[in-house]
Amino acid sequence: MKYLLLFLSLASVKIIKAQQAFPVIRANSKSVTIKDGAFLDRNVWTLTPGARPDVYTADRTRKTKWVVFYTDLDSIRVKVKPGSRYDFVILLNGKDSCYTRIQSTITPEKIEQSMVKRHDTIPFTLTTYNAIGVKAIINEKDTLTMHFDVSSFDFRLTRDAVATKLNAANKKVTSIRIAGLKWVNPEVVTTSFTAHEMDGRFGWNLFEGQQVEINYDRNLLIVHSGKFPKVPRGYMKSKLNFIRSFVSISGVVGLNGKNSSGDFILDTGADQAMILDSAWAANQKLVEKLSLIKTLTFKDPRGAKYETKIVSVPTFTISGLSLRNVPGSILGGRNPSGFDINFLGNDLLKRFNTILDFKNDVIYLKANTHFSLPYRHSS
Repeated sequence: MKYLLLFLSLASVKIIKAQQAFPVIRANSKSVTIKDGAFLDRNVWTLTPGARPDVYTADRTRKTKWVVFYTDLDSIRVKVKPGSRYDFVILLNGKDSCYTRIQSTITPEKIEQSMVKRHDTIPFTLTTYNAIGVKAIINEKDTLTMHFDVSSFDFRLTRDAVATKLNAANKKVTSIRIAGLKWVNPEVVTTSFTAHEMDGRFGWNLFEGQQVEINYDRNLLIVHSGKFPKVPRGYMKSKLNFIRSFVSISGVVGLNGKNSSGDFILDTGADQAMILDSAWAANQKLVEKLSLIKTLTFKDPRGAKYETKIVSVPTFTISGLSLRNVPGSILGGRNPSGFDINFLGNDLLKRFNTILDFKNDVIYLKANTHFSLPYRHSS
């Protein structure tokens, strides 16, 4: 008995020391401001004493960076790099311990998964709305049509699909299978927005550390992990950038001998060719100089009117590959992303067979049989 008591006593001491090892900062307000790398988000985090821990996942990057939590009384600065996790406590009103974790988007589990050698081929249909549609088996019995959206994350299912196409009594998704790939108890969020004729979408981060080939000539998604195959000849290589975890590439708009460089999020879920950020276009003095194709006006559910200009971009270049007379939309108001960024939709991206390397953060592009097809909004 005395050995058991001694063991329990030592275990208690270890637990107390482990708890005391967590750094502690103070707060009287539940609202926390976070600086994630270069981005500062005011009052974006709400303290939750019941969570153990409450996890903040930093914006995706393979570079080491700092993440800072600012409470109304205190702050803590944490270095984040791939695979890292950092635990601490925010003491709310001097009594409630809010156990908090800051972790990298690239978790140890994702690093381990990306090292397993395998190659999977997923047939897809390129719809009339430029969506990369695939068949997904939910809970090993319900078939839904989902699209691969490089500008999205995890799995998203429409509320209508959940209500009418899932046979599970509690509508819980326990597994999703796409061709030879299977996710068990995946993160699934319901949404009211997805591509036309789709029941949902799946995002790029499901393939962290892997390589995804989008072959529009053969209508195939090919996923590699472990050792990647050699990139075929004819592909042009560029750097992939990650802005707030969105996948982007540098592009150049050419007009009257002047080149305007910018960042463009890869949005394979959009049926348009290009969306230009209104603030960026104004700063580059493009708004009044680009030829107007037409003006579209639409209303949101509250009745507010929005105007979008469809303009013709004389030349657009990515990875040294140039397209001419590309139709681009210029939003009438601020970008809903909350920061200045442009988008490339799949009416443009489908013109290139693409290899996305999420381990080395590079992209390979090669013009394909869709390259010279007319755009949906043709001039």
